[in-house]
Amino acid sequence: MRSCSTSGWTGSASDDHPPSSTAGPGRPFLPVPGGTSEDGTMSSRRPTAQELRERLSVELEPLAARPRFLELLKERKVPRERLTWLAGEQYHIISSDQRSFSLLAARFPEPPAGELFLDLAKGEAQALRLLVPYAAALGWTEDDLPTYQPKPLAQAYPHFLAWCALSGTRSAVALAMAANLRIWGSYCATTAAALQSGYGLTADSVEFFRWFAEPPEGFEDAALAVVQAGLDAGDDPEAALRAGHMMHAYELAFWKALGEGL
Repeated sequence: MRSCSTSGWTGSASDDHPPSSTAGPGRPFLPVPGGTSEDGTMSSRRPTAQELRERLSVELEPLAARPRFLELLKERKVPRERLTWLAGEQYHIISSDQRSFSLLAARFPEPPAGELFLDLAKGEAQALRLLVPYAAALGWTEDDLPTYQPKPLAQAYPHFLAWCALSGTRSAVALAMAANLRIWGSYCATTAAALQSGYGLTADSVEFFRWFAEPPEGFEDAALAVVQAGLDAGDDPEAALRAGHMMHAYELAFWKALGEGL
């Protein structure tokens, strides 16, 4: 879920762009005031990529509380078996996401979208390599990872991304990734720290999580450029916002599935 060569996170929410009272999935997107037209009546314009990014940040912020699984991990209350679940689930997620981003690059080959999605696909390949030392620290070999039977709800996120790759717009995917990678990164930072302090894992064995925790250089600007290109080509801004909300919900479903029954 990370690009290997793409800016720091610059699209934070601001007071200049408060969320609309109609914001949220399933509710209409209100046009942004754009001054007056030639006949003196009020006109409206489509939102920019930056405005969508800021609005989505505001809407997701109240929903970004740390999952219970991570709280239990910090308290050393997660059994070792669940740590292997984390490795197995991530193997299947990353393998799926690599194919999804490759498909998106094929659907939208022109820059800036093609370049971004190819970078994301390459990033997934690197993530798979970094996952192996984590699995090894738990006693798994690289060959054990594909044999893990994933939990259905833990795989909701990659299934949604796969649907987006087949049927979604470039702006929807890019906006959702820009908003949710920041949240995912904070969860990964918490995971890495807890695994080292509470479970005795080495820095090398948690590099998978450390790598995701750091904001990839250039990603925010690249993602917003793709969002803007999609909007300029007629992509629906409401669909982009909805994708951001759904991707975040499926991200939380992953962590909830890991903590089920604990």
